[in-house]
Amino acid sequence: MSRILVDNSAVLAIMLWLPTLRGLGAYCVMGRKDVYAVIRAGGHQYKASVGDELIVERLPYAVGAQVELGEVYLLAAEDGVSVGHPRVDGAMVRATVLDEFQGPKIHIFKYKPKERYRRRMGHRQTYMRLRIDEIVKGA
Repeated sequence: MSRILVDNSAVLAIMLWLPTLRGLGAYCVMGRKDVYAVIRAGGHQYKASVGDELIVERLPYAVGAQVELGEVYLLAAEDGVSVGHPRVDGAMVRATVLDEFQGPKIHIFKYKPKERYRRRMGHRQTYMRLRIDEIVKGA
């Protein structure tokens, strides 16, 4: 019986293509040498590389401030891929707040037939634009 040798990065790339982890599968391609991290900011997960600009939900920071995002779930570097359980220990992403703006208006209309009940509301979500400055590996 022959034995097949597979390195850990290949196994991880195959695992991330599963339908349950479909969102991360597009980012884990074997043979890439760039550094990126999957982070959580504002209740959503984002793929962050140095120099990228991310649009996230509003964070409690002023425009121009340095932000340290410590919830890093996956860290891919030249030396391999680190998957957190649930987070990668000691890893963080440093970013700068570039802008704060509002998204498009969303119209909400509630209606109950035959009851004369109609409510019309609107909402505009506040977003922030972050520039990724540095990805710091864990210990």
